[in-house]
Amino acid sequence: MESPASNGSVSKRSLRRKVNLRSYDEDLMDELFEKQLGGGLKKRSRTKEDLEKETETEAMIAMSLGFPIDALLEEEVRAGVVRQLGGKEQNDYIVIRNHILALWRRGNVRLWLSKGMIRETVSNEYEHLINSAYDFLLYNGYINFGVSPAFTSQLPESNEGTAVVIGAGLAGLAAARQLLSFGYKVVVLEGRNRPGGRVYTQKVGREGKFSAIDVGGSIITGIHANPLGVLARQLSIPLHKVRDNCPLYKPNGAPVDTEMDASVEFVFNRLLDKVMELRQIMGGFASDTSLGSVLETLRKLYSVTRSTDERQLLDWHLANLEYANAGCLSNLSAAYWDQDDPYEMSGDHCFLAGGNTRLIKALCEGVPIFYGKTVNTIRYGNEGVEVIAGDQVFQADIALCTVPLGVLKKKAISFEPELPERKLAAIERMGFGLLNKVAMVFPHVFWGEDQDTFGCLNEYSHQRGEFFLFYCYHTVSGGPALVALVAGEAAQAFESTNPSILLHRVLTVLKGITFI
Repeated sequence: MESPASNGSVSKRSLRRKVNLRSYDEDLMDELFEKQLGGGLKKRSRTKEDLEKETETEAMIAMSLGFPIDALLEEEVRAGVVRQLGGKEQNDYIVIRNHILALWRRGNVRLWLSKGMIRETVSNEYEHLINSAYDFLLYNGYINFGVSPAFTSQLPESNEGTAVVIGAGLAGLAAARQLLSFGYKVVVLEGRNRPGGRVYTQKVGREGKFSAIDVGGSIITGIHANPLGVLARQLSIPLHKVRDNCPLYKPNGAPVDTEMDASVEFVFNRLLDKVMELRQIMGGFASDTSLGSVLETLRKLYSVTRSTDERQLLDWHLANLEYANAGCLSNLSAAYWDQDDPYEMSGDHCFLAGGNTRLIKALCEGVPIFYGKTVNTIRYGNEGVEVIAGDQVFQADIALCTVPLGVLKKKAISFEPELPERKLAAIERMGFGLLNKVAMVFPHVFWGEDQDTFGCLNEYSHQRGEFFLFYCYHTVSGGPALVALVAGEAAQAFESTNPSILLHRVLTVLKGITFI
């Protein structure tokens, strides 16, 4: 099952995105930045124009990492990074903060960025702002994070206390490493017999012809600002940019007309624009008004997609939207469906050569993990915590629970005392979706060597999400592998259908396509 938090969907708005038609190694980013940005920054021999250009470039890098160009994050305000909000000191802090971010991100992310390195490029009169910005960025995980061996020597002595992390998924492992960097003694408890959680690379195929396929989270969605991209650079793992060319095929297997494809995609995006316009005009929709009902009303109102071919094409885009949100449009709020857009990471979507488990394996190094430890009770108070897994009790100063939302909803873990009402209400209120996959390995690549994705239209609207998109893994898996994606209502029906029936269906779809 694909992970909603790391889904391989293209952007909700631009859909089949335009990206470069090549693979690349993240190590080359170092050389690229050097070439484009004029090499390392020096305090001397820079003109005013050079400084202005560098400041602007660094501001854009900071923005790509989620920082506002001319303001502080709320976390920075709470941390008191400047003595007075607004004015010259805040502006100077922002410039230095952006400079530090750019120094590490555009430099060698395998090396620890020290305050001494920053002082080489920033005047001594700003020493207090260097300390303030550096400390904030370091302790909040914006710089000097990851799996580089050079970071091990920077770990402080374990004198901050003890911590138990529950869950060895990406969140738990990253948190454990951050706590270690703070000087905590850490153990991680994992209920399964493997790390990674919803990230899982599986070998599929026969002896001697295995392919490494991500049956969980598949794609690094947006390479800019993505910490997974940093890990890949540190490990020298090549990334393959998912190419824009995504041909679509009708239910009868014939290729979709490109002009009609472009026309219906334009209509789809205009419908989403209308949803947002209506939301502004009306002052927002009721929280229980679904995105699906609003889109269907608009479709009928504007009499778009009248023909069968046009309707099936629109259904494909709706299925892709359901995949992007890991849920049926009937369950998505028209008022809030796009509330996470400001936090989307920009840049190309990428496959990671050999699968995402390579990142998990690296994150596990040096972290004490106990497998097969299903936590059932967490007791906490002023004297510390007790984490109970079966007949074992783990005691620590603090506990960090990173289990999936579904585990919390099931109340599979008992908290003593009970969690605060605001947290219980949030757990009750939040939802999560469902995505499914079928992974297949074939004798040869029959879909085209230069293809990363292709899509299939469905005859009926309620089945629009069944095998609507295929990932072509031959570029990164070591074999001729395909993954068929399932979203929306089809993903729900998938759960109760015999796997052999599903395999027959997907093979029937593939046999009927006239590949071009």
